[in-house]
Amino acid sequence: MPDRNRQILLVETPKGKLGPEHFRLVEAPLSKPQEGEVLARVRYISLDAANRAWMQGATYRSAVEAGSVMAGGALAEIVESKSPALRPGDLVFADTGWQEYAVLPAKRAAKLPRLAPLTHLLSVYGIAGLTAYFGLLEVGQPKPGETVVVSAAAGSVGSFVGQIAKIKGCRAVGIAGGAAKCDWLVNELGFDAAVDYKAGDLAKSLKAAAPNGIDVFFDNVGGEALEAALARLARGARVVLCGAVSQYNATTAPRGPANYMQLLVARASMTGFVIFDYAHRYTEGVAQLAKWLGSGELRSREQIIRGDVSDFPEILLALFRGENTGKLVLALDG
Repeated sequence: MPDRNRQILLVETPKGKLGPEHFRLVEAPLSKPQEGEVLARVRYISLDAANRAWMQGATYRSAVEAGSVMAGGALAEIVESKSPALRPGDLVFADTGWQEYAVLPAKRAAKLPRLAPLTHLLSVYGIAGLTAYFGLLEVGQPKPGETVVVSAAAGSVGSFVGQIAKIKGCRAVGIAGGAAKCDWLVNELGFDAAVDYKAGDLAKSLKAAAPNGIDVFFDNVGGEALEAALARLARGARVVLCGAVSQYNATTAPRGPANYMQLLVARASMTGFVIFDYAHRYTEGVAQLAKWLGSGELRSREQIIRGDVSDFPEILLALFRGENTGKLVLALDG
């Protein structure tokens, strides 16, 4: 066991575009757990657009303050425990932050089963899969034959949303960046259509892909994508607000939809959604996702990058450049 712990600190709260200058690698003495706490070794850490949102201010969690360890969810292995709830060797999911080891209260570490591959616990069985499952089915409430459109469709959440829509008998349309991602959505995941927002007029392309209107729009992007979808809403449509990745690096106030009155015209609803509201139903969600995965109706793609704690900032920046497909995970060597 080392006596030092490598960590990534957020040294400055970004005012606009996120860059490597906002982070710093440091070494600190390895802490020992006190009564009711555990010491966990981080093995796989999740890279998510929400990491950026946490720097902007309080959301569904407290803001990440300058000078603190950058927050992040991870799969970790217990190496020392001062709690009867967990033992050395147990695998847990926790907000460990971007560091090699974390001391945290045992009650904030959720014990997980060991399965292969372990990265499924961060993707299809983790926050990404559960967000897609409950966000689409409980908030979006799709019905067979309806058209479901999802932005950031080639990302960790969006790729599951479209597949679940197909399982439920809907027409699935994804908005993604680049021909390769659109091809993956249609030819490998079974989306009915994919719109490349980088290829030209998004509103025109969306009209062609959803000629009868949009019944459910699952939004991970905000900005232009949200406005384009609002212009195509069918009567009684439901808009699920999951994220707004296009706005997280904005230097001004986040861009709201100028055409929000389309909600009135379409007699539609727009509802914000946070996965933690469904924590008491995670077991149900995981069970159903596992059935679909086992039957081949659902596919999970993880983009796993092996490295060390110093690689975190650059990998997060790659996510905002749109370089990932599926769930982005950093596997810590060692």
